[in-house]
Amino acid sequence: MKKILFAILSLSLVSCAIEGLEDTIGENTDNTNNITSFTNALPLNTGNYWTYDVVGATNTRDSLYVFGDETVGTHTYKKFKNRNNIATGFYCSSLNNNNVRKEAGKLLLTGNLSVLQGITLPSGVDLSVTDFIIFKESATNGEILSEKTGTFQQTISSLPITIEYRLRSIGGENFPSYTSPNNDVYPNVKSTKIAVSLKITSTQTIAGFPITINILPQQDVVVSTQYLSKNIGIVYTKTNTDFNLNATIATQIGLPVTNSQVQEEFLDTYNVN
Repeated sequence: MKKILFAILSLSLVSCAIEGLEDTIGENTDNTNNITSFTNALPLNTGNYWTYDVVGATNTRDSLYVFGDETVGTHTYKKFKNRNNIATGFYCSSLNNNNVRKEAGKLLLTGNLSVLQGITLPSGVDLSVTDFIIFKESATNGEILSEKTGTFQQTISSLPITIEYRLRSIGGENFPSYTSPNNDVYPNVKSTKIAVSLKITSTQTIAGFPITINILPQQDVVVSTQYLSKNIGIVYTKTNTDFNLNATIATQIGLPVTNSQVQEEFLDTYNVN
């Protein structure tokens, strides 16, 4: 069993409308009838950079920058990197060493979304994606932008388990003016979400009959909401990590029964052109 450390996502961008997991912040109001054009939502020129104060279990600082061009298949992308290849926040981690391009009002990510970092659950979740939509300027609140699902089996402590997972990006709200929880104010902001749900079961034969045991009922284990300001990029990210396992089975296979944490990333300095 392998530990999957918590962090993006990324991407990047990405935080989407999952019921009950997004808090209303400050006096921001949703104005879905006043959709701002986000043609240059995330400036992708080489050399652009952003630094973030990360607040969570520990307080750290991340630095993200556009490294240069990378061709994948028939498309040219911009590759993102973290300073010293290290990041602790969900957003910066989700973009690290991944490629992003723009097309028809959307931001498309190709790479591997490291969005389950820090969660001690069975390994094997494949979050590699190609042209996964992490932002869509015309998205409505709750609209599914991209989705990836999968199922695989493992044996842990002689217990056969089946893991089902679902990665999705979801359109969010529009804010003509947005006030971050640290009281920084940004114009023309749109939110987006990235969510990962898991379901873990084990089928055993008891008295000659197959019995399926729920170890982790279907639930969103990571939901990250990101706020993007036109011509600046992501200005604030809030990521919720939460799961509750079957206590008896979790103890048997050496997994934590529960986990709940909140991480925030606040834009500090940036340079875009």
